[in-house]
Order: sequence, then structure tokens, then C-alpha cells
Amino acid sequence: MVLQDLSHRAERGLEPANKQQGAAYMAQIITLLTDFGTSDSYVAEVKGVLLSRIPGAQLVDVSHDIAPGDVRAGAYVLGRAWPRFPKGAVHLAIVDPGVGTARRALAAEAAGHRFVAPDNGLLSSLPPDARFVALPIPTDASPTFPGRDVFAPVAAALANGASLTDLGSIITDAHRVPRTTPQVKGGVVIGEVIHIDRFGTLLTNITPNLVTARSRIVIGAHEVLLARTFADVARGDLVAFIGSGGTIEIAARDSSAAMVTQQTVGAVVRIEPA
Repeated sequence: MVLQDLSHRAERGLEPANKQQGAAYMAQIITLLTDFGTSDSYVAEVKGVLLSRIPGAQLVDVSHDIAPGDVRAGAYVLGRAWPRFPKGAVHLAIVDPGVGTARRALAAEAAGHRFVAPDNGLLSSLPPDARFVALPIPTDASPTFPGRDVFAPVAAALANGASLTDLGSIITDAHRVPRTTPQVKGGVVIGEVIHIDRFGTLLTNITPNLVTARSRIVIGAHEVLLARTFADVARGDLVAFIGSGGTIEIAARDSSAAMVTQQTVGAVVRIEPA
């Protein structure tokens, strides 16, 4: 009933139910990350629910091209994007291979941001002090489209000033995908590919402090030159550099490093002494 009351107030254009919370979250920015793609109506239906409740909301598409059900990729992309937004933003993330099962629906708060997502590790990038609540599932919600019927109304309520405890029950066991960290064995750093972007660039978990200008960077059968950027090698050649996410990335100039190396997420990357 609390969520329904908040939604009704928003639909009538009234003030946030909680004025103090509303003052802190007046930006009403709502970001969306899904694996829905754009060839169907799913993204539009979610946006329709949001705009019906908050007509003035700024809806920002992070991505709708996450591979279907790829929670790890969704968590990575969301983790890079959300800290770039101003405090007060609400982040709606829906990559949900467990749709229709007993997995929980969550809302969360961290660092002045709000989040709504399934409890499957999609919110693993949130800091340790994040607060989570488990959301009730309305009886009339579609079992195959909670993104529209559960998550979107909650995101709208949060953007309208609702507090977490207005919406659900506090939990302390939200699921998180374990983060992998590089290992050092016999002077060799052993890391891995944690994401592949649409250009075929291999993003690793290896931080710059583990690499020197003379290091040998090896992935599969390939040894890769460490440089500043793509243009430092010839067309088609592989190059490693410090990426915009703060870790070592491996790319192929004007090509795809994933195709050139025939490697995918989880592939081992070795940093060897010269």
C-alpha cells in the first residue's frame, strides 16, 4: 500500500511523500541498463511506466545491449557508469536470467545513489556499506516482466523521494559476484579478462602498478606491446594500455583483439618480467 500511495501521489504531480528525502533527490535522473535490446517494446514499456509516474524525469540509457542473461557483464558496465552521475540519481538495472523464480527483487542505496535490480549480483559494484531492502512482489505483476511491473514502479518511487524502508525490508545478505584479483607467482602476475567491449577490446583486472614499461604481456599465443594508446602500433597489431577504467586493456588497432587472440572472458593474461 505504501508503494501504491507513492505512485498515486506521483501520478497526480504532488510533492514527494518524504519531503526531506525529496529535497536530496530532486535531480530525478533515472538511468537504465538492461539486456532487452531495442528491437522489441520492452525498453519503451519500462520507460512508459517511469514517465507516467514522473513526467519530468531524465531517463538516461546506459546500455540495452548487455548479452542476454550476462549478469557479470551487466555488473561491470553498471559499476563503471553509476559513479559518474550526480548524487541523487536512481539506477534501474535489469539483467535477470532468474526471472520468474524465487530470486529476490532489491532496492539499494549507496554513496548518495539509489538502485533497483534483481538479487543476482548485478549490484556487486556497490561499496560494502550499501544498504539493501528486499521488495514485495505485487500479486498482479507479470511473472515474466518484473522490469515493467516491479522494478520500474520502485525506481519511480525512489526518484520521487521514497526511502528504502518505505519500499521493502532491510536485508544484509544481498548476492554479490566475487571479484577476481590478479595473483603473483614466482614474479609473474596472473590476471584475467573480465569484460569484452563492443570493439573487441579485452579489459583485464590487472592494475597499472603491476606492469612496467619492460613487462611482457602475454595472452594465449600472443605477446603484446605496452603503449599509450591505439595509434602507437600498426593497423591490425595488438596493443596493451592503461584503459579509461583504470586497468590494463588489450586492443587491436582497427580490429578486434577478441577475434585476433581468440580469447574471451576468463582468459588468462600473464605479466612476465622482461
